[in-house]
Amino acid sequence: MPSDGVTLSFIVPAYNVSSYLERCLSSLILPQADDIEIIIVDDGSTDITGLIADDFASRYPKTVKVIHQTNQGHGGAINTGLNNVSGAYVKVIDADDWVNGDSLSTVLSTLRQQCSSDAPIDIVVTNYVYEKQHRRFKHTVRFDNVMTPDMRLSWDEIGEFRAHQYLIMHALIFKTSVLRQSGVSLPSHTFYVDFIYSYQPLPFASTLLYLDTDFYRYFTGRHGQSVETKTMVSRVDQLLRVNRIMTLITPEADRIPSGLYRYMIHYLSINCVVTSTFLILSKKQENYVMEQHLWKQLERQSSTIAADVRASTLCRLINIPGQTGRLAVRCGYKIAEAAIGFN
Repeated sequence: MPSDGVTLSFIVPAYNVSSYLERCLSSLILPQADDIEIIIVDDGSTDITGLIADDFASRYPKTVKVIHQTNQGHGGAINTGLNNVSGAYVKVIDADDWVNGDSLSTVLSTLRQQCSSDAPIDIVVTNYVYEKQHRRFKHTVRFDNVMTPDMRLSWDEIGEFRAHQYLIMHALIFKTSVLRQSGVSLPSHTFYVDFIYSYQPLPFASTLLYLDTDFYRYFTGRHGQSVETKTMVSRVDQLLRVNRIMTLITPEADRIPSGLYRYMIHYLSINCVVTSTFLILSKKQENYVMEQHLWKQLERQSSTIAADVRASTLCRLINIPGQTGRLAVRCGYKIAEAAIGFN
């Protein structure tokens, strides 16, 4: 246990989310749990988000801390939270999402056990659920096919992830010291930085623990959300920025465990596919050129990493040339959107 007694710090970046913030914060309050810390970063909101945050801080002064700042974007808000956490472990919760109460008890109990051990786990992984607005079916992402639950694992004991499966921010709880050792600092005024947050610290973590519990509830489908298709198409420049950073920080195979390298290539390939997809969905000639530039940049950075990324099934599909390839991407995206309900 850390000296100040905080086991888990939640960081809640909040910008103009007055309709959702109370639901989020209420889900993080666990009665009789005095080792949870909730840091709300009001990122220059122009609605009553800041007032709601202050109200929670007044009601739970030992648990909730509010930081008001001028707008720095999602990444800037997370950075502020990271600079102020005191817990042994950190979990980022977007303000329009929430967590399951029973699952929170399970997670907290596990983290307490880790804090009292001689060698605490570096990363705890949980399931997350797509809570799409107005949709009865809830798609849950689990990892029992690649990680044995409730077992201390190294990267070389992790199985192979499916083509669409990866550890997004919603699935991850990091040991605070891992985040700090990694030096992760997200770009301000940039969306989709959760890719970086879920990627850069990985080489600084050697042990993982998977809890097969549906902890994180990922709310999707609201108008104007950052993962809405039209919104992502309009922000392809930011997807490219994130992709470039991920490319630069990817280590060569001989510098990290083989299991970790395999996973990082898998994750980087997914980011390349996501970025390429929205460049193609834009239907703009200049973005088709940028999509080709993305792959050339990767090749210039490392021919070995580029070859390994291109070898993945999704990357082979995304690189089908010409109009035929672009049509295949658009059709594939519509099928995935309907099947998973992520948008």
